[in-house]
Amino acid sequence: MAALALSNYTLFSPRPSTSSKAIESTSLVTPSLCFLHNPRHRSRHCYPLLSFSPASQSSTVRRSFLPCFSAQDSVPNVNKEEDDGEDGSKAGDELHGLSLQALINVYREAFLDGDQKTISKVEAKLKIFEREKDGLFQKVSNTSAEITSGKENYIRLQADFDNFRKRSEKERLTVKNNAQKEVIENLLPMIDSFEKARQQIVPQTDKEKKIDVSYQGIYKQFVEVLRSWRISAVAAVGRPFDPSLHEAVAREESQEIKEGIIIQELRRGFLLGERLLRPARVKVSKGPGKKNSPTTNSEKPTEHPATATARVDEH
Repeated sequence: MAALALSNYTLFSPRPSTSSKAIESTSLVTPSLCFLHNPRHRSRHCYPLLSFSPASQSSTVRRSFLPCFSAQDSVPNVNKEEDDGEDGSKAGDELHGLSLQALINVYREAFLDGDQKTISKVEAKLKIFEREKDGLFQKVSNTSAEITSGKENYIRLQADFDNFRKRSEKERLTVKNNAQKEVIENLLPMIDSFEKARQQIVPQTDKEKKIDVSYQGIYKQFVEVLRSWRISAVAAVGRPFDPSLHEAVAREESQEIKEGIIIQELRRGFLLGERLLRPARVKVSKGPGKKNSPTTNSEKPTEHPATATARVDEH
């Protein structure tokens, strides 16, 4: 090995200069430095171990050692910072997923141990919890406001729907009553014809009586249909005159009937429920006069049609 080293030294060592200056100093040079200072001696298999450099190169060699040493010394520091970062990330990972009570316990232990790094991390985590809490409170308040508004809208819509349902039902009944009124008003002249025929026709033979019985049966069925439609006759004879139900066509004096009382019904009036279809045409009493007049005797025949009408009401 010594022979090999000496051979390497004699092979790669520089020649002495012609000035024959004495070598002022010697220096220990690493193979890498010899390789850099002697580019022409670059070899893949032979590396010198020792080299003597002149004084002019000693300062350069010394300066070249500094960056090498500083770079080598910096390596452990970088590794230390990486270790600290890994430790911090491990501590952050340890805090992740912990409950609030667990964080409080960690904070208490770190405070007692004087671990400022862990304390700052726990405080940051607690601030995150506080922000999350504020966000949840805000969401709860917004949701409560939406629920309240939804309830108010539901109550309002329910009230509107009830009003709409009542209004629709009222309109439906109004349309139905109007349709019934139109149909019944067209049937009222038939009732007048039945009433006139009842007053004028007096059956004498058996055949005429049979016809009259059939005729009255048809009229009775017709009256039952009208009653099923809630149609009723307006009371007139013997009742006080009511302008909302009666239509006065004549006034006569009467010794027996008071003033304002209806003494005769000339045309029947009808009601659809409580709604007036047609007012009754009547003759109203003026009450007794000051002197007896011949017209008092003429009032007696007028009572017979009223009597006949009452009989029809009974049927």
